[in-house]
Amino acid sequence: MPTENMEPEYDRIRTMARRIAFRYPTPDFYLDHIEEYVLSRRLFGFDPVISGLQRAVAPSLSDNKGHGMKHSLAVALDAGALIVAEGKKLGGCGGEIRRKVLMAHCAGLLHDIERKKKNHAEKGAVRAVEILKDYPLSKEEVEDIRLAIRNHEAFKSPLKIDTADGAMLSACLYDADKFRWGPDNFTDTIWDMVTSARVPLKRFMELYPSGMEHLERIKTTFRSDTGKIYGPRFIDMGLSIGRELYIILETGFEDTRCRSSRHEKQFYREGND
Repeated sequence: MPTENMEPEYDRIRTMARRIAFRYPTPDFYLDHIEEYVLSRRLFGFDPVISGLQRAVAPSLSDNKGHGMKHSLAVALDAGALIVAEGKKLGGCGGEIRRKVLMAHCAGLLHDIERKKKNHAEKGAVRAVEILKDYPLSKEEVEDIRLAIRNHEAFKSPLKIDTADGAMLSACLYDADKFRWGPDNFTDTIWDMVTSARVPLKRFMELYPSGMEHLERIKTTFRSDTGKIYGPRFIDMGLSIGRELYIILETGFEDTRCRSSRHEKQFYREGND
């Protein structure tokens, strides 16, 4: 199809994907850990360090191939909630946990600031250190944030972290980022990526099955105890949304109500073999 027509076509598909996704329930992480998530949101909203950092990173996150400010905010908030959940199990006190949440928020906002570049995690980690030198964080805290950002890419061996706090931050940032590979992938991320890269719809459809296999593989990579419980559930929900959408796309958007049941049974059978 002509490249000039790609965005309207993908806007149409995004709308269909969102309609499918909105039929699904809220991921149970947000129900089972509502107190942790509410605390993360509250600390995020009232911390002047985070307010300043958010303004500082905004230019780098604009037009960021599906990993802009909306994505970074979601990662920051979920990473903070995961820190609270993990910290409670370790018996941390309120002040210590709040400080760790601040670090998770910083890491979440900064993790994709070099997303447009090759080896973005490595380059983002270096740039994060430069940005954070003007913020009230210790050298040890900045180093933990650097390593967390450096380790957030999937299917790459993470650098070894010697401190328990640093290892927890790294795991929680990774898991919060990979939560986005669930429903968020089909409501936002993938459409921003393909339109930014100007991927023709025909090529997108050719890559769709391998993309779904990629999502399936991420289920075994979650790192924190909490993430290992809830991460695969995020991914399963995303896979279900993706399968429904694929049925519609394969039928050419026509007669989907009467034709989807037959195709759905075949797709799910093949996907679960």
